[in-house]
Amino acid sequence: MVEFARYYINFIRDFFANIGEFFKRIFEAFAVLFFNGVAEFFTNFIQASSNFKLLDWVMAFVVLLVNLAFIVFLVLKVYQLTRRYFKFARTEIEKDELLEEISFLNQKTVELIDEKNKILAMKVSQLGGGMGDFDRDSGDSNEPEKEEEPTGPSRFTKLIHVDKEYENMVTAIHMKDEDMINLNELVKRFINFSASRLGLFYDKKIISAFFAGMAASKTMILEGISGTGKTSLPYAMGKFFGNDSAIIAVQPSWRDRAEMIGYLNEFTKKFNETDFLRAIYETTYRDDVCLVVLDEMNLARVEYYFAELLSLLEMPDPDAWLIDITPDSQPADPKHLQNGKILLPQNVWFIGTANKDDSTFTITDKVYDRATPIIINTKAAYIDAPDTPGVTMSSDYLMDLFQQAVKDYPLSIKSLENLEKLDAFITKAFKVTFGNRIMKQIRAFVPVYVACGNSEVEALDYMVARKIFRKFESLNLPFLQDEINELSALLDRLFGKNGFVECQAFLTTIKKSF
Repeated sequence: MVEFARYYINFIRDFFANIGEFFKRIFEAFAVLFFNGVAEFFTNFIQASSNFKLLDWVMAFVVLLVNLAFIVFLVLKVYQLTRRYFKFARTEIEKDELLEEISFLNQKTVELIDEKNKILAMKVSQLGGGMGDFDRDSGDSNEPEKEEEPTGPSRFTKLIHVDKEYENMVTAIHMKDEDMINLNELVKRFINFSASRLGLFYDKKIISAFFAGMAASKTMILEGISGTGKTSLPYAMGKFFGNDSAIIAVQPSWRDRAEMIGYLNEFTKKFNETDFLRAIYETTYRDDVCLVVLDEMNLARVEYYFAELLSLLEMPDPDAWLIDITPDSQPADPKHLQNGKILLPQNVWFIGTANKDDSTFTITDKVYDRATPIIINTKAAYIDAPDTPGVTMSSDYLMDLFQQAVKDYPLSIKSLENLEKLDAFITKAFKVTFGNRIMKQIRAFVPVYVACGNSEVEALDYMVARKIFRKFESLNLPFLQDEINELSALLDRLFGKNGFVECQAFLTTIKKSF
């Protein structure tokens, strides 16, 4: 036992001696670096400077300034990082303190509510409420429970206002015979209505593409240079169908869905509603065509705030188009808010307008692939149209027109074969493919475009140029000159010399940029 004790004491002494030696050497190293070393540096510099000439002194002065600037930069960086760290730490501490205070206030609120309920119960008993009343309140009565009535103000203001607006309103659409027209007549009637009643002029191709885009997707993107009527087109459509379009101005600060739809304030227990939420809620009361416009949608990143709706609208089951609003439901919530969710109806379309300039973000493939893009870069010529009224039309009738067009004007077998050949070449040469989603949109777009009074080749040219060739912009095109020339020749062979006009114009623009 004595030998072990002697060994352990020596071990402890050596261990702490090693620790002391470690710190001693660290201090000695710092002393050599910052004291002894500095004196030696100056001594060496003085000895070497005795042989300096004018250029040597100039070089020495420049190097000294650079070194001093580097040291000052390091000191400032260390200071900034240190300051930022302490500021972040202080902010986190303040957040924790605020959360603790909120938790404390919530606890006190619950206690006060419990105390209030006890006081009310005492008052009821003093006014003569017997045990029977108590039994009914506690749920022991055999009488059926009454449905819970809304009590107090709702946490929704705008949506409750919509409920009151439509409370005694008949929203069913009763169409007249003169409104039961086909797609070709619908396009002509809109063009004449817009020109005669609104002073807005559009050519047949743009309007045909708009209705065909509605058939292909619930989301459309109107893009082009400023001042060509991108926002006025859905505005005019709303006037034409007798239901004004909801135009929502997208803000650069939108980073997620909460900016667009709103959010529940956990502190006030009120829902911060947006105009977009009010617009989609109002569509649940209507049977006609509803258009929600996201004006200048690429002022913020579209895939950040709109991604959830893009995915939702692709689900094949319309009963699954549920938008989560709140995690729970309350008796005073709006009528069409079920279990904290809104079921998006089939009569709504989302139209985004987009400018291409330095103040906007690029719209990604994820958004383009799910939407129908319509490019408007020119103003239509003046149209001397007769006075033409709008239409009274249900969304069901319009969608029936789309379905009938698919039956009457399906894609021809020859066009499908040519599309397969084109897809095979583009996939091999450019590593870009049509994909199932784009083919599904083409099958819906082309028949409606043809039913509007246009040709099948023109419809295919329109979709291929905007859904496929647009993807070429991200490629290293100067190294693909031969492939582009081959693609141009292939288009002429498959669809005729003057068939794919827009696609050939796109390829010509690419060639000029080489």
